[in-house]
Amino acid sequence: MIRRGNALKRTAGVVMALGLVATACSSSSDGEAESTTGDSVVTEETTADTAAADDAAAADDVEVTQSAGGRLAAVQAAGVLECGGNDTLPGFGIIDAEGSFSGFDIDFCKVIAAAVLGDSEAVNVTPLVAAQRFPTLQSGEIDVLIRNTTWTASRDGAEQANFLQTTFFDGQGFMVRADSGIASIADASNTTICVLTGTTTLLNMNAVLGDRGIPFTALEFESNDELQPAFVAEQCEVWTSDASQLAAFAANLDIETSILPDIISKEPLGPVVADGDTEWAQAVNWAVMATIQAEEFGITSENIGSFADSEDSGIRRFLGLPIDDGDGNEVIAEVGLGLPTDFASNIISQVGNYGEIFERNLAPLSLSRGPNALWTDGGLMYVPPFR
Repeated sequence: MIRRGNALKRTAGVVMALGLVATACSSSSDGEAESTTGDSVVTEETTADTAAADDAAAADDVEVTQSAGGRLAAVQAAGVLECGGNDTLPGFGIIDAEGSFSGFDIDFCKVIAAAVLGDSEAVNVTPLVAAQRFPTLQSGEIDVLIRNTTWTASRDGAEQANFLQTTFFDGQGFMVRADSGIASIADASNTTICVLTGTTTLLNMNAVLGDRGIPFTALEFESNDELQPAFVAEQCEVWTSDASQLAAFAANLDIETSILPDIISKEPLGPVVADGDTEWAQAVNWAVMATIQAEEFGITSENIGSFADSEDSGIRRFLGLPIDDGDGNEVIAEVGLGLPTDFASNIISQVGNYGEIFERNLAPLSLSRGPNALWTDGGLMYVPPFR
C-alpha cells in the first residue's frame, strides 16, 4: 500500500520551506565559500552559518548532497521514494475509499520506485497544495514532484526545478453550469471565475482574458476541496483549470455542467526534480520514458512474460535480458544510469506501460488519448532509443 506522508500545514509548511530556501540562497549568493583559513575564524556570518548548520542537522533525513552520493544513492539507501502529489484531483491524485493514494500521477510515483528500488509500493506520498510545491521540492523534503505542475520557462529558470518527460499534454479550459447560458469565454464577460491561487491557470486567465478585453472577477482558492463547493453553491459562474481536471470533477458532480470549447494555453505536465543532480534526473526521466517505450513495443503487465524468448535485440536490451555481443557471447547490456539492468521489467510487471496507466486512471473519466497517444498513432508520446 502506498503510504501517506504527513500533510504539510498549508501556511506553516510553506514558510518553513521558504526559510530553508532563503538560508541556502543567502549562504551562497555572494559567491564566498566557508572560510578554511586558520583554526578559528570568526566573521559576521559565523552566527548565521552556525544556525544554518543546526537547521541542516535537524533535517538531515531530507537533505541530500552530491558528496553523499546524490539523491539516487540516498533514495536507494532509504528504501523509500518521497513523492509530492495531489490528494484532491480525481483520476490524477486522490485518496480512495480504502484510504490509499491512487491516480495517474501516483502511478508514476510507483513507476520511479519500481525502477529505483525494485518495489512500486515503496512510496511515501506527501499531498501538496499549489503554493507548497516548489518550496517543498527545493527544501529536499521530497525526491520528486508529480502533481499536475505545468512546465514553463520561468519555473524552469527561477524555481530551482528540473522538468522532465511530459506525462500528460493538457490545456486550460473553462467549465460552467449547463443552464448558465454561457457558450464560450466571450459570453463570460463580468462573471466571477473560480481559480486556484499560485498557479499558471490564474496567470493565463489574467493575460488572455485581459488581452481580449473580457472583464471578470477572480475568486481564488488554495485547494480544489475549497473551490468545488464554491462552484456548486454558485459563488462563481465559471471554473477554470486544466481541461482534464475539469472533466475529472465534472464526472463526480451532482449538477449538470458544460465544458466550453475554448482552450487558452499549453499545459505540459510531468515529474519535476530539484536542479543540480543530473544522475537523479536521468534515473527519473528514463523510468518514466520506459512506460512509453513499453507501450510502443506492445509489452504490458499481462504479457511481459511472453517476451522472455523474444528474438528482438531491442526488446531484450530494454527488458534487461541477455543479448548476443556479436562474438557469440550472451551479455546483459548495462544502461549506465545507476539503475538495475532490469528496471524496465520491474516497472512494467509492477505498474504497467503508459497505455495501461492511462486506461486505468483516466479512461473512466471519458478522457481520450488525444495528444497523449503514441507518436505512431498521431500523438506526442515519443522517447529516445533505449540502447
